[in-house]
Amino acid sequence: MEFGFGAEEEEFRHEARAWLAAHLTGRPERRDWERELGRGGWIGLGWGEDGYGNRRASLIQQVVWAEEYARAKAPARSGHIGENLLAPTLVAHGTPEQKSRFLPPVARGDELWCQGYSEPGAGSDLAAVRTAAVRDGGSYRVTGQKIWTSLAHEADWCFVLARTGAGSVRHHGLSFLLVPMDQPGRVEVRPIRQLTGTSEFNEVFFDGAVARAEHLVGGEGDGWRVAMSLLGFERGVSTLAQQIGFAEELGRVVETAVATGAATDPVVRDLLVRQWAELRTMRWNALRTLGGPDAGGTGAPSVAKLLWGGWHRRLGELAVRVRGAAAAVGPVDWSAAAPYELDALQHLFLFSRADTVYGGSDEVQRTIIAERVLGLPKEPRG
Repeated sequence: MEFGFGAEEEEFRHEARAWLAAHLTGRPERRDWERELGRGGWIGLGWGEDGYGNRRASLIQQVVWAEEYARAKAPARSGHIGENLLAPTLVAHGTPEQKSRFLPPVARGDELWCQGYSEPGAGSDLAAVRTAAVRDGGSYRVTGQKIWTSLAHEADWCFVLARTGAGSVRHHGLSFLLVPMDQPGRVEVRPIRQLTGTSEFNEVFFDGAVARAEHLVGGEGDGWRVAMSLLGFERGVSTLAQQIGFAEELGRVVETAVATGAATDPVVRDLLVRQWAELRTMRWNALRTLGGPDAGGTGAPSVAKLLWGGWHRRLGELAVRVRGAAAAVGPVDWSAAAPYELDALQHLFLFSRADTVYGGSDEVQRTIIAERVLGLPKEPRG
């Protein structure tokens, strides 16, 4: 792939940078910031369709926007799941009515989404989901539990993978339903407190929650195909923006290593150089595959996840190593709701422990590459 930034892309970069500089004042509330992005037309650049309140942008322009957003240190997006996962899935599999109903509110930043996939017994093995949806006239009644549901405590809607085929097993009999979260007594959200003291993840309990029949995406029993299509959208342009943040974290680790004297250790210096070289390799691999024949396919996303998950976890370990004993020290107040405060590098270490597990564990990614890309024999399943 020939990848470069021409005059048109640089003009787009200037526009994006200027808009961010003009609107990033203070610390905006997350939902207000989503609406501000919507008013600016910056939501939905990669949908491939316009007319829903979004603007169209080329693949390279999407990369430019993602990079400038990261460089500006703009707030973490609470609308990411609706914009980058749900919306492309509706563009690919939704009815005209579903697109007209759901895409404009996402483009305006008015409706936030969460993803109802993982369950206590069905995380990496997604085909083991047990949440059930039973047809009841013009609706479905959804009952079951989801876990590790990012931003469910803020979301207005949840797309849920549920079993509609009675007695079905594995990939069969699953359906993809759009479920409103505002159903007191039928939908309960319980935040999960992490080692970092934050609660981005949640448990979600559905007790006869109602999903309208016209909000079934792709047809009853077609949920596995739709769900796998969605996962193909999960890694793309955002990976390049993620790497901007990775580079900033690596820079902080290098500065700390110099300040503490750890950089004088040749082993530490080797590790720092290795992290830098691997990050550059990840960038060029992402650029190479982004517009290639396997973009969004089974191979490239799995390779990308393996690369950055392990890299980021090793960076967290290195952040602790260059700090020495001071990495384990911090203010503690056991009477507070969050009894300890973490600095940036401590947070990096603790959060990155999960990088090789969430979003598809390393073991699952290797299995996908082995079976679906290399064509190796599938491992026996009971």
